[in-house]
Amino acid sequence: MTQEAIVIRTLPDQMAEVLVKRSTACGGSCGSCESCIYQSDLTVAARNLINARPGQKVTISSKSSRIFSAALLVYILPLVFFVLGFACADALGAKEGVCIAVSFLFLIPALIILVRTQKRKTKDNPITFDIIA
Repeated sequence: MTQEAIVIRTLPDQMAEVLVKRSTACGGSCGSCESCIYQSDLTVAARNLINARPGQKVTISSKSSRIFSAALLVYILPLVFFVLGFACADALGAKEGVCIAVSFLFLIPALIILVRTQKRKTKDNPITFDIIA
């Protein structure tokens, strides 16, 4: 996965701090919907493979598999637990309101798994970025 960035400063050990502009769901015209709750600028450290200097526009790269596995965990795992909670309650003959309540209760272990897994992954094998162009 590649993204455009701007080098903010160089760091020791062939590293650089880069500013990445995250795209938004509305295509960047946030004034029209005002629903963005996340900052659009993200600062990350990247391996400076091309000796880029501050102020230069660069392309950074990361392993797509790491990004997609994190996204899968964050978006799909809670959905699976939610549906599983509803199905379990429904199989036991609970009414619809109870099934929905159980679905939300099933989100608790999903969130615990998510937090623990992400902490371990981030500590053991963080997502890294390389400046490639």
